[in-house]
Amino acid sequence: MSTNEPLSILFPNRNFDNYHEVPETVLHDLGLDTIIEKISKTPVETALIRRIMSSLSDDPDVSTFRCDVFDDILNHPDIREEMMKLLEEVKTFYDYGVVNRGMGDEAGLWDLMHRLEEYHSYIITVEALRKCLSRHALVSDGLRNLLAAVNRIYEDKGFAALKQDVENMRLSASELQSITVGINLNERFEAVSMGLISVNKKPFTRSGLLKNFINAVSARDNLESEADWNGSLSYYPAVAEPSVLAGAARFAEKSMVMRNPIAALSMARIADADGLSSVPRQMDSAASMLASRIARRLKDMLGKYLNISVKEISDLIPELLYYTRWAEYIEKCRLQGWEFSKPEPVPEDTGTSVMSAEAFYNLKLVDNLIPAKVIRNCLSFDPEKRVYILTGANRGGKTTFTQALGQLFLLAQGGIFVPASRFVFSPADLVLTHFPADEDRTLDLGRLGEECKRFKAIYSAASGRSLLLLNETFSTTSFEEGYFIAVDSVKAILKRGSRTVYNTHMHKLAADLDAGINSPDCPHKALSLVAETINGENSFHVRLAAPEGKSFARNIAEKYGVTYESLVSMLPGAES
Repeated sequence: MSTNEPLSILFPNRNFDNYHEVPETVLHDLGLDTIIEKISKTPVETALIRRIMSSLSDDPDVSTFRCDVFDDILNHPDIREEMMKLLEEVKTFYDYGVVNRGMGDEAGLWDLMHRLEEYHSYIITVEALRKCLSRHALVSDGLRNLLAAVNRIYEDKGFAALKQDVENMRLSASELQSITVGINLNERFEAVSMGLISVNKKPFTRSGLLKNFINAVSARDNLESEADWNGSLSYYPAVAEPSVLAGAARFAEKSMVMRNPIAALSMARIADADGLSSVPRQMDSAASMLASRIARRLKDMLGKYLNISVKEISDLIPELLYYTRWAEYIEKCRLQGWEFSKPEPVPEDTGTSVMSAEAFYNLKLVDNLIPAKVIRNCLSFDPEKRVYILTGANRGGKTTFTQALGQLFLLAQGGIFVPASRFVFSPADLVLTHFPADEDRTLDLGRLGEECKRFKAIYSAASGRSLLLLNETFSTTSFEEGYFIAVDSVKAILKRGSRTVYNTHMHKLAADLDAGINSPDCPHKALSLVAETINGENSFHVRLAAPEGKSFARNIAEKYGVTYESLVSMLPGAES
């Protein structure tokens, strides 16, 4: 009943050597960490989604595979609903099951009962996936392959046998309501031996037990003259073989230690007595002995199905959860008027990664603005255009623009629809950010030293397929020093060929591109982007243009009355 091939709707080839880990700081710098927390229901889901989004492949086929799966799940809400119901039913996988069990764990009754429930959940999962997926005309290879694999499992003759055995065993276990124990007494009414008599389908009631006890001790006529059992009962002596008692003690220790360490300790001592324990200890061990007998039955039944890969199916549930949470979020945003589109991954063009993003915006704006108020921007990378120097006013949208670009890549390569009207791209092997560091990270090296160290590490990791996003890099020192370092850094990036957006207040850096940075010997070029202002107001529109520089500063000064003329006009005696 194994599929003989890995089942995944996220990792089509399962070759994890081709996946690159995105640093946690990148998700934070791009604002995706807060969005992931918002779409998750639990901290466990948050960690799961973060981990998946941090697994980056620069293979366009992987991005296409994921985007097609997400397309199916987004367009078929009932698939999401069925999968979320299924997740609740098969949570045994994650609470107690094969996902968390160690390789050397002993299969006591507790383990065996949960393994029985795992197989029950496995059956539910296979049947639910088959029923749900077969109702739709699926477009993705991922879900079509999954349906084919599930059909192979379902149609295997071993699946029907497993289902019947699990149903029978669960029915037997559910019928166990009580046990009957017999105790032999000496002349001083002390218990001298004890045995397990029967396993019952009905529980003893409190009133019935109390009544029987009173009758037994107060009415001599109720004492039986013989101790013979009728034919429907069996007697199992409490003093069993040492190995049996040892197994019972191990079961008790594992199942009770979290609730009652003292009880577990007493159960462990039963095994040490080599079967010669006192009657009180025999009474303590009765339930464990019964457990040992049930465990043997379970082992016999479950042993026939050791080759079933429950984990293959269980690993699909978090992958479905990942797609579902993003689909729920995007569906909600679309109902509010926000635009999302399916990414279009393409191979590298002549060895150089490209990109064209139309009418894109930052997801962080969704919570604070309405769609009509958000300015959409466009940008493209090609074999020549590799670096953009973005300048503009404070609070003019430079950081928001830079974050939005990084969000496009991580969402698209994660298979999720993007906040843009269109996004055509060659996947990045790495998305790397250089944003201002927290104060406590700069104590040893100083701010400039910390910036330089981080930039060198980022540059070393990057390639011509990478995306670099620099936010006010080298701005913590004087303008002259920062400018000198920035010029060398941009020239080195052009040599590397990485797709880069560098937003900065150093307008001179953008103004001097042709004079001191772009070289006829390098095929890659840097261009100037401006977050433009209109009549002194931030427009949040980004366009290709020379930096506004002094002209922008002059407009702001005139607006707020801090030009020379405006200021001196305030002096006493000045002409009004």
